Amino acid sequence: MLELKDITAGYGGRDPVVRGAHLTLHPGASLGLLGPSGCGKSTLARVAALLHRPDRGSVTLDGRTVTGFRHRAPRSLRTAVGVVFQQPRLSADPRLRLHDLVAEPLRATGRRTEVAPVVGELAERVGLGADLLTRRPHEVSDGQLQRACLARALVLRPRWLVCDEMTAMLDASTTAALVTVVEEYRAESGAGLLAVGHDPVLLARWCDRTAHWDEIVKD
Repeated sequence: MLELKDITAGYGGRDPVVRGAHLTLHPGASLGLLGPSGCGKSTLARVAALLHRPDRGSVTLDGRTVTGFRHRAPRSLRTAVGVVFQQPRLSADPRLRLHDLVAEPLRATGRRTEVAPVVGELAERVGLGADLLTRRPHEVSDGQLQRACLARALVLRPRWLVCDEMTAMLDASTTAALVTVVEEYRAESGAGLLAVGHDPVLLARWCDRTAHWDEIVKD
């Protein structure tokens, strides 16, 4: 289970952008988090993905209370969560070819022997041809780069997925394709999904249930 209790979080000592948030996601379930731009839902998503330390509150993942975030989190917890962000160009190293972008988590965890077969299989799954894998981010479209970022999020076969406005910059056909990839992966792996967004129609179709921001925060 992924459980966030009484989360208050902000940046650099300024007023918190999240105050007293509670969120629970069960294994294999999908939860849509709906809210307007600027409400703090992306910050909460980063806390859920162990990428941002909250100022107050607790995060429990698979029965373990999280005490370290980012590189301080145990590898077993870090690799349990795959994340796809809204803006692929801000989350992709511009120096890396797409093949290396997808392979990066495997190499970082000492699984280099798996790079060739796993990257090839995932590239096909997300709709990236071999020619695109040789290109760098500035040589592909936003949709193609987001496909690579999704493949990177799946490459370690995480038990949990956090998709933070994953489709906000994509056209309808690419949105449908990537949502299908996520759902196929979840069906075969049993992964839980937290999908953050501001489109109630998409979240209603995609997720088992949708929670509005006002429902999970104290004020």
